[in-house]
Amino acid sequence: MEVKSRAPGKIILAGEHAVVHGSTAVAAAIDLYTYVTLRLPLRSAAENNDRLTLQLKDLSLEFSWSIARLKEVIPSDSSTSTPASCSGEILKSIAVLVEEQNIPEEKIWLSAGISTFLWLYTSILGFSPATVIITTELPYGSGLGSSAAFCVALTAALIASSISDKTRGEGWTCLDETNLELLNKWAFEGEKIIHGKPSGIDNTVSAYGNMIKFCSGEITRLQSNMPLRMLITNTKVGRNTKALVSGVSERTVRHPDAMKSVFSAVDSISKELASIIQSKEEIPVTEKEESIKELMEVNQGLLQSMGVSHSSIDTVIRTTLKHNLTSKLTGAGGGGCVLTLLPTGTVVDKVVEELESSGFQCFTASIGGNGAEICF
Repeated sequence: MEVKSRAPGKIILAGEHAVVHGSTAVAAAIDLYTYVTLRLPLRSAAENNDRLTLQLKDLSLEFSWSIARLKEVIPSDSSTSTPASCSGEILKSIAVLVEEQNIPEEKIWLSAGISTFLWLYTSILGFSPATVIITTELPYGSGLGSSAAFCVALTAALIASSISDKTRGEGWTCLDETNLELLNKWAFEGEKIIHGKPSGIDNTVSAYGNMIKFCSGEITRLQSNMPLRMLITNTKVGRNTKALVSGVSERTVRHPDAMKSVFSAVDSISKELASIIQSKEEIPVTEKEESIKELMEVNQGLLQSMGVSHSSIDTVIRTTLKHNLTSKLTGAGGGGCVLTLLPTGTVVDKVVEELESSGFQCFTASIGGNGAEICF
């Protein structure tokens, strides 16, 4: 039996960093996906194939464990109805299974993701032999939610494999609300293994799609009522998210009143942006795009005042401005990715050519599409 799933990456449209200090943030799904193919052998074949295999196609890597070895190490009290956190003790045991795979030194950053795979798989499907194939359109570690898309797509395939009504040939379909809620909870547990204390924004956007508003731990799903396209530029500059967040906090301690005003302004931007995107009023799209453009410009200025921009980000902003396009960083900053609003009718060829000649990687993406989907 074969099940396929996909889950989108995400961008932060407004509110990064300020969200840590109580402001509102707005995040959205993008139509760049991580894909999972789950192949479960027939029962007769399963007796001769007692292995769980993970193939990371984009990295040309394969990892494999005997079912007997997994049973030795991981407790067998799993249940799909009750998502639970992976205890430190079990995580240490899983780490041994990962170490046994002798991951190449330059790919050692994959360890947490492979541990997450083993935890989610055995928790949801138990100790069934299978081959799981992962491919992705998302660059790793660039702030586009690649780890959440991995957790969501994997969990979607695992949950879908146990759905009794498998209607074939209908293309990509969404899970029902009950399974989506279950999927999102499991994906969040996976994110905890990778990131420690995630906010839940990335997995929620990837699971449900469209857009969300996030403030003080509360997530509200939004419904977009306008088409929105962005150019996403990956500066390929790695950044230390923890250090950038700490830097903003330290600046806030030194200048509490000034930074309070900055966070308040960001909060207003996020709320206004959410209002524009959700608005059902008969306002021309060009007018809405102009408002979003101005809000992005102001938000970027405020992010610079927080000290989280970078020379590579500034280069992207200057380059796109030459083409009369507005950009802002997305996520942690200090490198990572930059968003450029593409108003209706924008031709991106020349700006993309210029950015790529500077060594950057470019994607065009539609904003606010579907979340996790499955296919039989």
